[in-house]
Amino acid sequence: MRLQFLGKGGSGQGQCPTLYATDHGYLVQGWETDEAGTIEIPHLLLGFAEPDTFIGATLSDTGRGTFSLSGRPITDDETLSQLDLADDETAIEVPKRERKFFGATATRPSVLGPVPGS
Repeated sequence: MRLQFLGKGGSGQGQCPTLYATDHGYLVQGWETDEAGTIEIPHLLLGFAEPDTFIGATLSDTGRGTFSLSGRPITDDETLSQLDLADDETAIEVPKRERKFFGATATRPSVLGPVPGS
């Protein structure tokens, strides 16, 4: 698998959670959890996603500055040899999705109704 480094952060140990672009999506390196294929990453890691894309996996906020997310576990030796994994880290692959929504339009009707005095 071809990896393109995008960014890392969240640990002072050097082998930080890291985000890579792949030929098929994103490879996300993060802290292992008790659930196979699920990792934990710092919120800031999402800021390294390629422009106009996002990680196509459900993110669950842990309430401690991290998200948990699930994907396809990386198990092949060739890809693992390209990673600098700490003892408590593993990696998953998740889809890369194109961002198509940039916020509400001005013509969208208000959910709350008209503004008084307008």
